[in-house]
Amino acid sequence: MTENEISHEIIGAALDLHGHLGPGLLESAYECALMFELIQRGLDVRCQVPMPLMYKSVKLDQGYRLDLLFEDKVIVELKSVEFLAPVHYAQLLTYLRLSDKRLGLLINFNSKLLKHGIHRVANGL
Repeated sequence: MTENEISHEIIGAALDLHGHLGPGLLESAYECALMFELIQRGLDVRCQVPMPLMYKSVKLDQGYRLDLLFEDKVIVELKSVEFLAPVHYAQLLTYLRLSDKRLGLLINFNSKLLKHGIHRVANGL
């Protein structure tokens, strides 16, 4: 599957999930439910993926973690906040660059309409 096909599946599952649960839960609840939903749809999903930081050819284990990684291609960063800040987009773009991935989704489940809370972030895609 391409990054775009994977993101299409993720967005569909996120919309279904939000339709059932609504806004207002913790990020961890949405993370578990989205992971479950996409495993049911046949996607390979990894949760809380450790991401070491490489600095001047030295591996630093700083404890950064990707919320979700699908098919080893698409990073999903989940939020459940009143408003997304520019740093949330920057965080995902940094994760994409550090992991050499091309596409990420920033999803804020604390949106009345989830379609307003889903943002694609590309790194050379």
